[in-house]
Amino acid sequence: MRGQWRWPALAMFAAGYGANQFVPLLAFYRRTLALSDADATAVFGVYALGLIPGLILGGRVSDARGRRPVVLAFTVLSLLATAVLITGQWGVTGLYAGRLLTGVVSGTVFTAGTAWVKELSGEGASGTGARRAALALTAGFGVGPLVAGPLAQWGPAPQVLPYVVHLVLAGTALVMLPRARETLPQVGARASRTPFLPASVSSARFLRVVVPMAPWVFGSVTLAFTTLPAHATGPTGVLGVAFPGLLAAGALAAGLIAQPLGRRLHQAGASRGGTTAAMTGLGIVAAGCVAAALATAFPGVPAASVAALLLGAGYGICLIVGLRETEDIAAAGELGAVIALFYSLAYSGLAVPYVLALLAPHTGYPAALLFTAAAATLTLAAIFLAGRAGYRAGPETNTT
Repeated sequence: MRGQWRWPALAMFAAGYGANQFVPLLAFYRRTLALSDADATAVFGVYALGLIPGLILGGRVSDARGRRPVVLAFTVLSLLATAVLITGQWGVTGLYAGRLLTGVVSGTVFTAGTAWVKELSGEGASGTGARRAALALTAGFGVGPLVAGPLAQWGPAPQVLPYVVHLVLAGTALVMLPRARETLPQVGARASRTPFLPASVSSARFLRVVVPMAPWVFGSVTLAFTTLPAHATGPTGVLGVAFPGLLAAGALAAGLIAQPLGRRLHQAGASRGGTTAAMTGLGIVAAGCVAAALATAFPGVPAASVAALLLGAGYGICLIVGLRETEDIAAAGELGAVIALFYSLAYSGLAVPYVLALLAPHTGYPAALLFTAAAATLTLAAIFLAGRAGYRAGPETNTT
């Protein structure tokens, strides 16, 4: 049956929504639970601790045991994660536990779901699976704060109603997932005794392009979730809690719009190992960091919005390039594990706002963000030089 990829994509959308519905609510909890800056940062960041086992589980276990049982099980678990977050209205412990569990769910569904969507998109053109997965993920990330922010600001029961939307989405995905066929039917005999690092990731393309670029996927757009709302917006008037959600949604909308450009650049530059597309994404990330530095120096809604749009566009291009590269590189039986490694590298970028928070008391946020822009530019230069060296040696042929 054609179109079955839509159901794991829906599960990915629901998981992305669940991951980012918390972005505008963090401002609400700062006030109602009297969270310190350290508490708020820790509650937001504990999500990343859950991602690590989730990413490993989603890739390796789904390669060994099948995509459908893994995505089904963790879509059920996502309902529990959101239910735990609802208890956070009575104390920070519920927020810590819910965010940690959300991280585990997100990592697992993103990796297993991306591989499943790719395999169910076999009838499409090259890169169709990566495009569909990136679209589902980014749309979920963007719609979550866009909906949760206004509900928390103006809706009844702000501690509950924003989460109900995710419960409905995840419940719908759970009902529809059995309609998608398993793409790895002979999974019983495959034990997960594969090496921790799949052989595919030793390729020059992965090492030269994916490894240096991947941390900037979320290292860019996360600044629009954390640093910009806290330090670059100035007074937001009646928008209040809703504005961080709108800012995050705007950044992710820019990411969606930029993804076709990234796809075209990647296709056009495939003979040079994908470096043109990766460098374009990193150049936009660097520009976004410069814009963010200006916004923190001269706070205001317009300045913060421009910075968020640039950071989101850079995120979108880097994400689609990374997924296209993993799709092209992965050998048979290793797709889930390679995707898991890419997402692990990408999510390491969540540390960028934390590093900025450590630097800012000594340098100020404008200078710290200019250092971040310089780091993105150096990454771009490293990929450019590695790509030139690889091209002189002859384009690498993917034999997988």
